[in-house]
Parts: sequence; structure tokens; C-alpha cells
Amino acid sequence: MPLKRVLSSVATACLVVLSGAAEAGTVTVITSFPKELTDAYKKAFEAANAGVKIEVLNKNTTASIAYIKELPAGQRPDVMWASAPDAFEVLARDKLLTAAPEVKNPHVPAKIGNYPINDPKGLYYGQALAGYGMMWNTRYLQANKLAAPREWSDLAKPEYFGHVAISSPSRSGTTHLTVETLLQGEGWERGWTQLLEIMGNCAAVTDRSFGVPDGVNSGQYGIGLVIDFFGLAGKYSGFPVEFAYPSVTAVVPANIGLVTGAKNVDEAKKFIAFTLSKEGQQILFDPKISRLPVLPYADLKVPAGYPDIQAVAKKAKVQFDSELSESRYQVVVSMFDQMVTFRLKELQAATKAIHDADRKQKAKPNPQAAELLKQARGYAYAPLVGQEMVKNEQFLELFRKSRRDVAVSKQLTGQEELWATKAKANYARATELANQAAALVK
Repeated sequence: MPLKRVLSSVATACLVVLSGAAEAGTVTVITSFPKELTDAYKKAFEAANAGVKIEVLNKNTTASIAYIKELPAGQRPDVMWASAPDAFEVLARDKLLTAAPEVKNPHVPAKIGNYPINDPKGLYYGQALAGYGMMWNTRYLQANKLAAPREWSDLAKPEYFGHVAISSPSRSGTTHLTVETLLQGEGWERGWTQLLEIMGNCAAVTDRSFGVPDGVNSGQYGIGLVIDFFGLAGKYSGFPVEFAYPSVTAVVPANIGLVTGAKNVDEAKKFIAFTLSKEGQQILFDPKISRLPVLPYADLKVPAGYPDIQAVAKKAKVQFDSELSESRYQVVVSMFDQMVTFRLKELQAATKAIHDADRKQKAKPNPQAAELLKQARGYAYAPLVGQEMVKNEQFLELFRKSRRDVAVSKQLTGQEELWATKAKANYARATELANQAAALVK
């Protein structure tokens, strides 16, 4: 073999070896978490583990699941890190998570309230704790002469019209958990009614979960429905905001797990173990992060005034059922989009008409107007899918299927178009009835 070809072959082989070495020293983490959090962990881990690099792939939770599913073993990200326990249930069901018992920190308690912090099957691990509630801008509320909300039901009151914001659960795993917590706490029918009453008061449905806390921090919105760390991060970063857990809330772990078919298993395990270590847990108290650790407070240096999450868990009325949430995940997010995200203007119009008529009717009671208002609320705030249908396994299974299948995609699109048409008609009818009620009161 000519010398030139030999040297070329050697150079190519060296590049392959070096490329493999570089890849072996990189852990790819797919996560929905904000840059403030991932940068802090990347910096601390790389400083403690020479030669190992962290590559962060930021995607919302739904997109993260789809991304992992699409890639073959050996090309997938190494670590999945997100707030939604039902997302990990989806990955576990599809055998896309691998147990790594050696990463566990023995000082982490078994449960938060009655909820297990680590997956009982050992496929993923609680890395932080989270509850769901409301954050508000104190200056905004003062300027608009609004009381601070304490319960979800407060946000359905007429005085909060146009002052509330939420993100879409189809784009935000934490928003989906907030919605699902309310549905589990109030029951399917009453939960959707209360949720739609609140959504009618919304000024906006943001594209990403970060849009809500950013808007409340800046005073663009008065109140946001959020996971607790968004409110706490705003407060401890110096913004004029407060946060409260309503009684209908849940406390569940944000999780981390090793992806099946990961490229760099050993380094990935080191990173997961680091996030669960005392050093990794202490990072959560950074004001820009403001998350709640899974390690007991006694093991850490806790800032003054930090929420006692164990006490919150004991008072919480919802014992979150992640299997129930996972089973109807796609139904919930699709219904929300068709009734709220894509129909917000119509829902706002119906809600404003109902508020206006209700105010007149209360000032001067009229039985016929009261009956029309009752009908208007029925059209505006009733879920498009009843409790029995959402228990139908065949119906649920359709929404779990891949849209890549042309027949499935056509069927799902047809169902969503039906919901969209019905929602639009319902809101128009609700507005009409409310206006009729208002006209009766003179």
C-alpha cells in the first residue's frame, strides 16, 4: 500500500477514535427546564468532572418524548429531565427508560405526602419537588384594586376578567400538570367547568410556560397559573410578585432518568447522581432557580422564608394519580386547545357577556334573565367530552396512537375539527343568551 494511502488511513482511524472519545465525554440532557437551571448544573458538574461535558437539548416535554421515540438506540439523548411524572410514565411504558439504582441518594425520603418520590419500578428518580398554584404581581393588583387570589375559584370571579394568563398544556408539561391537578381535585365535569370559567377571564394563552412568569414579573399580566418555582424564582429574584398554593393542589417530583439506548451510560449516571447529591440539591436554592429539593431541609442550607413543602403536601387535597393523568394526557391537551387556545376570543366574549348580564341581574333580579344566564353558562363552561367517554379505553387509545399513521391522523383531525366547531357554536350561543338576559333587565 502506498505511504500516502497508509498515512491517510491512519489519520482517518485517529479521527474516528478521537471522535468516539469526544462523544464518550459528552452527556446529552434533553429537558424543558430553563437556561438558568441547566447552566448552573452544567457549570458545577463539569467543574467536578474533568473531561466530561454536558450538552443541553431544550425542548418542551411533549416534544422531548416524541424526539426520544423517533431516534434509534445509540443515537438518543442520555438523560431525560422534566417536571411531569406522567411524561416519564409514557417513556417507561414504551421501554425507553433504564433503571440505574446506583444513582440514588439514600437520604432522599421515600415519599412526599403519599406520593413516591422515586418510581416504584426504579426507572426514574425524583430530583426536585413541585406544587401548582398562582403567582401575582403585587403592584399590578394594587393598581387595579384587586385582592390576591387564594383559591382557583377566585380566578373565575368577574373582577379578574382580563387579568389572568396561562400557557397551553400542549406546549408546557407543567401547565398540563396544573390543569390535571385541577381536574383530579374537582372531578372531570366540575373541573372542566371551573377551568373554563377561569380561562374565560384570561388575557392570554402563551406559547411557552416561561411566557406566563415573565409576563407577571414585568406587570404585563396580573396573575399567572404556574408551577411553584416560577413564582418563587420571580419573588427571590427581586420582582414584586407573590405565590400561593390553593387547597386543591398536588406536590409531585420533577424527575430525571436514564434513557434506554443512551450513548454514554456511565457519564449519564454520574450526572444523574450529581443532581441528587447534596451539592446538586443545594443548587436548587439559587434565587434564579428557586426549586424545592427532594433532600430533607436538615441536610441543606435553606434560605429564610422558603416554603415548607412537606407541610404543603400534608394540606394538599389532591393525591396526584400519574397513571390516570398519563392515560388521558392527549385527550386533555387536545380538548384544551380546541376549547381554549384556538377559541380564546370567543370564550372571552361569552364570559364578558355573562359577567355583564350577571351584574345587571343581581342589581335588579329577574327570573327569566336568571334562567337565560344559567343556560348561557351551560353552553360556555361544559366540557365537550363527558366523564363516561374519557373512561372509554378505545376512545383513549385513539389519542395515544401516532399521527404518522395517515388513517389515525385523519380520524384525530376529524375529532378535533368537530370539537372546534362545537366550541365555537357553544360560545356564540352563550353570548347570545347572555345578551338576551341583559336586555331583559332594565
